[in-house]
Amino acid sequence: MHLERSLVLGLAVALGLAAFALQWLDFQYTARMMPAPIYIALIAAAFLGLGLWAGAHIARKVNGAAFRKNTKALSALGISQREYQVLEYLAAGYANKDIARRLGVSPNTIKTHLNRLYEKLSVQRRTQAVDRARTLALIP
Repeated sequence: MHLERSLVLGLAVALGLAAFALQWLDFQYTARMMPAPIYIALIAAAFLGLGLWAGAHIARKVNGAAFRKNTKALSALGISQREYQVLEYLAAGYANKDIARRLGVSPNTIKTHLNRLYEKLSVQRRTQAVDRARTLALIP
């Protein structure tokens, strides 16, 4: 997943402000006034809040945009409808035997489809094929 520049910049500013706040409060003074476990818990809570905020922000960005399949890339690569079905099952994490069972073909046929997909996507492994297909917006 590619984070947007504004999110990264926002997180960098937030972390910079947090570091400034720690200096401003004078670490030694705050550490003496509060027992260490309480101080650690406060820092952990701050980072938990920052992480939850960032996660919600990213989830909103990802779920907010509807997936649009890149049909031009599909046709340019010459991926057939059956190969596309195999690619979808591959992205869902199914094994060759499970894909074969779902499509009603033999596992050898699935291997053939996968080899053609690897060739068309210029990859060598399953994970590379899924990553490349997502990069080209072939699958969500």
